[in-house]
Amino acid sequence: MEAFNAGTLAGAGSFHCDSCGFAVTLQEREEVPSCPECGSVRFKRASLFERYAPREYVPDAEGAPEWLAAARDALVKKGCYLAFEENGRVHVVPLQEGWTRVGRSLSAHVRFDDPTVSRRHALVYCDEDGGRVLDDRSLNGVILNGEQVEHASLEDGDELAIGRYRLFFLSLAGDGESSSARRQLAFS
Repeated sequence: MEAFNAGTLAGAGSFHCDSCGFAVTLQEREEVPSCPECGSVRFKRASLFERYAPREYVPDAEGAPEWLAAARDALVKKGCYLAFEENGRVHVVPLQEGWTRVGRSLSAHVRFDDPTVSRRHALVYCDEDGGRVLDDRSLNGVILNGEQVEHASLEDGDELAIGRYRLFFLSLAGDGESSSARRQLAFS
């Protein structure tokens, strides 16, 4: 693996894959990873003045992962949650009312120590009306159900792609019922 040694801090900064344009951010003297999109190990330093086309999102052919239904069934308290799998373990994070920071920063509420995730990648806002997501000036963007978004409302079961991670927004209306199930009952 190659490590970059140029820049304001040795090796720190943003880089784009030479093959597909996928962005990674490195801290001092971190090794350059292989690109999570195409597998290439060739990166170049990103310029503030160049525009890169957003990467194309390729949805998982399997659809929702098997663990998602079990994670949803395990929820007992009303509220909003983010569910994701990392290193073979399923994590379900309850979201506080108001803003929740998602990113690589140590101050993030939902933290991913991965170069494909920006320090300040996204903000998720939850209240009694549901949830919303806001791209917090990330390098790779926030992908909601296959489309890159700057800000959008979240529905129960929505998939967020943040860096190489797939997160699922879960909303429990009360008594173990998801908000989408509650909406369906309301319209029946």
